[in-house]
Amino acid sequence: MQMNRMKVGQREIGAGRPVYVIAEMSANHAGSLARAKEIIHAAKEAGADCIKIQTYTPDTLTIDCDNRYFHISEGTWDGENLYHLYEKAYTPWEWQPELKEEAAKAGIDFLSTPFDRTAVDFLEGMGIQFYKIASFELVDLPLISYVASKGKPIVLSTGMGALGEIEAAVEAVRAAGNGQLALLRCASAYPAVTDDMNLKTMQNMAEVFGVPVGLSDHSMGSVGAVTAVALGASIIEKHFCIDRSIENPDASFSMNPREFSQMVQDIRQAQKAVGCIKYGVAEQEKASIVFRRSVFCVQDIKKGEKLTEENIRVIRPGYGMEPKYYQQALGQQALQDISRGTPLRFEMIGGE
Repeated sequence: MQMNRMKVGQREIGAGRPVYVIAEMSANHAGSLARAKEIIHAAKEAGADCIKIQTYTPDTLTIDCDNRYFHISEGTWDGENLYHLYEKAYTPWEWQPELKEEAAKAGIDFLSTPFDRTAVDFLEGMGIQFYKIASFELVDLPLISYVASKGKPIVLSTGMGALGEIEAAVEAVRAAGNGQLALLRCASAYPAVTDDMNLKTMQNMAEVFGVPVGLSDHSMGSVGAVTAVALGASIIEKHFCIDRSIENPDASFSMNPREFSQMVQDIRQAQKAVGCIKYGVAEQEKASIVFRRSVFCVQDIKKGEKLTEENIRVIRPGYGMEPKYYQQALGQQALQDISRGTPLRFEMIGGE
C-alpha cells in the first residue's frame, strides 16, 4: 500500500479516494443514551462516514482539585473547573458497546479517542477497528506508543503541535511497527477561526511525513473543511449535534444535521471539482467548441477571386478552418463561388 493511504476496514483513505467524513459526537448527547443513538442515525443520514466518541472519565483526565491550576479562565468554558467540565462532557463507558452496535445497525463506522491506557484496553475489549488521538494528547508519547502497539490505524490530530512534536509522535507510532497513520491539521480553539487555520501546513505534513492528511475543524461553518478538501484533505472531522439549543459543553461549535449535510455535499463537490490533471475538451465542453473562432467568408467571393482581409475574417462560430491558417489563406484564389457566411475550407481555395 502506498504511504499516502491507509485502510479502515474495507475503506481505503488517502490520495485518490473519497474524503472520509467523521462526525464527532463528543458531549452533544448531553447525558442521554437515547440522544446519543439519535445522533448516530442523524450523522449517517447527513452523509458522515464515521461517528466518533471519546473514552475517558474525569479521573482518567485530571484530578478533582479546586485550586487555580484547574480552573478555565477564558473562552467557551470560562469559569469551569476541569474535573466538573469533564463530568458534564464524558460518554459513560457502559454506553459505548451499545453505541458501537447502534453504529453497525445504522451502517456507519465507529471510532473513539482514548485518553489513557485503561481506555485503550476497554476499547480493545470492544473490538474497535481504529483509534483517534486528540491534539492535547499529541505530546503523550507513552499513550501514543501504547495505542500504536495494538497495530490498528490511527488518526492523529496535531493542534498546537510544533514540527518537532509531530515528528516525535509519528516516530512513536512507527517505532511500534505501525504504519497505518493519518495526521489532521487542527486549531485547538473552541470555536476556532478560519483566519488562523493555515491549511498549507496540512499540505506540508503530507509532504514531510508521507501520510494521508486532513482537518479536524472546530470553526463555524464549512469554509475551512471545503478549502481543506480543495488543498488535498483526505479526512474531515467536525463536531455534530442534533440541535445547538440542547445545552452541553460542545453545542456552541457543533453543526446541526442540516448544516452537516450541506457541508458533506460541498465536500463531495469540491473533491470532484479538484479532479485530475486533464487538458483539452472536457465532456461538458463538447457542445461549446463550435463557438470558438474560425475563418469565414464575409463577402460573396467569385471563382478565381483572391482572398483578402475584406472578404475573409476570423469570427465565431468554429465551423471553418482554424485561425492559425488565416494568414496562409490570404492571397489564395477561390476555386469556386463562395457565398457570404460560408465557413472557409482548404478545398475551396488554391494558389501558386
